[in-house]
Amino acid sequence: MLGYIILGIVALLVLYGISAYNGFVTLRNRVRNAWAQIDVQLKNRADLIPNLVETVKGYASHEKETLDQVVKARSSVLSANTPQESMEANDMLSQALSRLMVVVEAYPELKANTNFLGLQDNLRDIEDKIRYARQFYNDTVLKYNTRIETFPNNIFAAMFGFREEAFFKADEGDREVPRVQF
Repeated sequence: MLGYIILGIVALLVLYGISAYNGFVTLRNRVRNAWAQIDVQLKNRADLIPNLVETVKGYASHEKETLDQVVKARSSVLSANTPQESMEANDMLSQALSRLMVVVEAYPELKANTNFLGLQDNLRDIEDKIRYARQFYNDTVLKYNTRIETFPNNIFAAMFGFREEAFFKADEGDREVPRVQF
């Protein structure tokens, strides 16, 4: 009789372990899918950059340093191999694009150019999609991390080698309060 009870407990633990493993895999795949959605939008933005740079270059050719920073940051985004590298490269690109938009303010004829306005609208649209994709990614990472950190799931997660995923965080420049001067 005692043998059946022990066998029943072991069977329940095995079934729970299988269920936990499958749950971890499902959530990990959702995290990967959410990251892939961010990656698609980052690539879309990177694909838009050459047209934007060429348009600005036509009006502001002496702003070479700013344009070079944008091109370099774009290259970093495209060459990133891990989500962490991509997050860092994305921060660099966001900062470079912000500097580029400041440069654009000094050229009224560029701001009125229909090609530039179209590119700027496309960039704004992509930036909105990136924001939503980041939010979805972070929500998915939260669910995954919570699942692998709660008891008794944390025991099975450690046994199966599941580790925490990193959140997509805002860069330091995004946290600063803008300074307005009149």
